[in-house]
Amino acid sequence: MRPISTDLDQALALLQAGELVGIPTETVYGLAADASRPDAVAKIFAMKGRPADHPVIVHIAGRQQLADWAQDIPDAAWKLADAFWPGSLTLILRRKPHVPDAVTGGQDTVGLRAPAHPLTHALLERFGGGLAAPSANQFGHVSPTTAGHVYNEFGDALGLILDGGPCTVGVESTIVGLTDAHPTLLRPGGIPAEAIEAVLGVKLIHHEKPTTAKLRVSGLLDSHYAPRTPLLVGPLAALEAEAYQRFEAGQRVALLHHSQMLQAVCGAECHAMPLNAESYARALYATLREHDGDRFDVLLLEQPPQTAAWLAVNDRVKRAASGWLA
Repeated sequence: MRPISTDLDQALALLQAGELVGIPTETVYGLAADASRPDAVAKIFAMKGRPADHPVIVHIAGRQQLADWAQDIPDAAWKLADAFWPGSLTLILRRKPHVPDAVTGGQDTVGLRAPAHPLTHALLERFGGGLAAPSANQFGHVSPTTAGHVYNEFGDALGLILDGGPCTVGVESTIVGLTDAHPTLLRPGGIPAEAIEAVLGVKLIHHEKPTTAKLRVSGLLDSHYAPRTPLLVGPLAALEAEAYQRFEAGQRVALLHHSQMLQAVCGAECHAMPLNAESYARALYATLREHDGDRFDVLLLEQPPQTAAWLAVNDRVKRAASGWLA
C-alpha cells in the first residue's frame, strides 16, 4: 500500500520523532524534517544524495517566526513577508546562532519561507517550529509536483507523503538575498521580480551564478532539475531537423513545443506545451517526468520565449538541459 495520505496527525508524529515526510507546497513537493535537529536533517541529505554543503530552506508558518531563525532582520524582510507570505518567496537572512549548520551548509545565512499550501500551512502551525524541506526528489533530478511523483522517486522508503494535489505554481520559490545593503534576486521563481521591486521601491540585483552572489542557495547549480533522458533545447526548426536525423538513426524522440506546428515531425511524439508562462511553469516538471525513463532516447524542447514573464521557466530549462541546438 502506497504511503500517500492526508493524515496530519501521522505527519506531525513522524516529524516530532525525527523522521521524514513528503509535503505539498504551492511550488513543488518537499522532503521535510525538523529543521532544529541535525540528525533529522541528515536523513534528508542521505535520502536525496544531496551534497552536505548545499543549504536547505526552512519552512515556517508565517512572519511571526522570522525572528526565531534570523537576526538583524532588515525592514525589507518584513515588507516582503507582509506582501507575499504565505507564498512562493524565500528570504535569505543572517541566521541565529542556534540554527544548525546542517540547514545552512555552514554559512552564516538561512533561507526562510512560509508556504501557501493549506495542508502544509496547517501542519506548520501545529508543528510550531521550522521544517527543512528541499524538493522531494533525488538531488539534481526533476522536481515533483504531485504526491505520485514523490512516491515514484522514493517508493516505500519514505514513510508518509501528504497528498495535497498537483502544485499550483509548479516551479520553486523566488529567492531574495537581504544580507547586503541592496536586495538581490538569487533565484527567479513563483513571485515575479517586478512584484518584489514594486514593494521595495528598488531594482533587484540579479545574480545568475551563485559564485557572483557569494552565497550558496538552493537550486543554483549549473545542472539541476534534469530528466535522466538527455534533454536538448533550441528553436523549433533546429529541433525538427534533429528529430528527423535521430529518427533515421533509429532513436525514439519526444518533441515538446509551444509554437504551432504545421505538420507532425516524422518519427517524433509531439507534445504541445502551454502558451502562457504561468501555465507552462505549472506543467513543465510534470511533462518532463511524463516523457522521462525508458520511453525515449532523447527529449527535444523548444526554447521558451525570452521575456521577463518567462524568467523562472528559462532558468529551470537552462539548468535541466543536457545541451542546446542553434
